[in-house]
Amino acid sequence: MFPRGVLFSLAIVVLAVFIWSAIHPHDYFTWILEVFPAIIGALVLALTYRRFPLTPLTYTLIALHMIILMVGGHYTYAEVPIGSWIRDQFGLSRNHYDRVGHFAQGFVPAMIAREVLLRLNVLKRGRWLFVVVVSVCLAISALYELLEWIVSALTGSAGDAFLGTQGDVFDTQKDMALALVGAVTALITLSKLHDKQLAIDR
Repeated sequence: MFPRGVLFSLAIVVLAVFIWSAIHPHDYFTWILEVFPAIIGALVLALTYRRFPLTPLTYTLIALHMIILMVGGHYTYAEVPIGSWIRDQFGLSRNHYDRVGHFAQGFVPAMIAREVLLRLNVLKRGRWLFVVVVSVCLAISALYELLEWIVSALTGSAGDAFLGTQGDVFDTQKDMALALVGAVTALITLSKLHDKQLAIDR
């Protein structure tokens, strides 16, 4: 189990970023849409902490993902300063911060899904675990893209910042591809460390 002091420190950092993010964001409509998943995630983690505490690795990844969402919500993904600086320095056509967010959208849920499936004995380690986890991440990514489409269709120009295509007609497909790459990368690079932490927690 994650030492409470470390988990508390992680929670304080996330809370501090959340408060900063909520102060004069680009617009509050976009901010709510972008940060809402992090708020729901925090509530779920708080409610399940005693009955189903996660590994340190998973908690840390979730915290990083929340921060990515909050930074994107504050500026909008198309206008995050570090992404704009990289775009200008390297002559890129767009701000790629949203690509980081969609990579994380596969990378972090992969570890969450892996942990839940293993600890609940739904699947054992092996090829099927890999396939199912990647499929879950792709389903999450597709669901998020559908949500973006619905919000944009219902709100018109008010939802443009949330949609964040930046003029790329293949933005949706690229976002889902990055989630796929993120999920596969997480499983390839972190599974051994994750298994060690799962063994310790038993």
